Amino acid sequence: MERKGSAVWKGGLKDGSGAVSTESGALQEKPYNFSARFENGRGTNPEELLAAAHAGCFSMALAAQLGSASLTPAQIRTQATVTLEKAADGFKITKVHLDVEAAVPGASAQQFDALASTAKAGCPVSRLFNAEITMTAKLRG
Repeated sequence: MERKGSAVWKGGLKDGSGAVSTESGALQEKPYNFSARFENGRGTNPEELLAAAHAGCFSMALAAQLGSASLTPAQIRTQATVTLEKAADGFKITKVHLDVEAAVPGASAQQFDALASTAKAGCPVSRLFNAEITMTAKLRG
């Protein structure tokens, strides 16, 4: 299975700009630039897109883990925070934190925590990162 995304960049690092797109059309020429990445300006940035991908991947992985325990989530809400830091050799993604809240009828807190930890470790996007991945998982009643 292969999925494609693309980017076009014009100009220099600080004065240039670009656009990202996905093969599916979910993103079509969404603008990104230096300000959006390093100064909280308008537009998207690679780290924000990675965070969304990780949140989506983890949520599906958790649903699969819950299903393997004969549990069906009513809802899984995940927010991923990707941290980009300047290192001696350039910028690096150093960590990702997953904030997860789920409503899972019939699940105990202990069971939920164990399944969430397994999902965090097994999610394909988690496996992609060479960074510390932490998580706060809450089971709602």
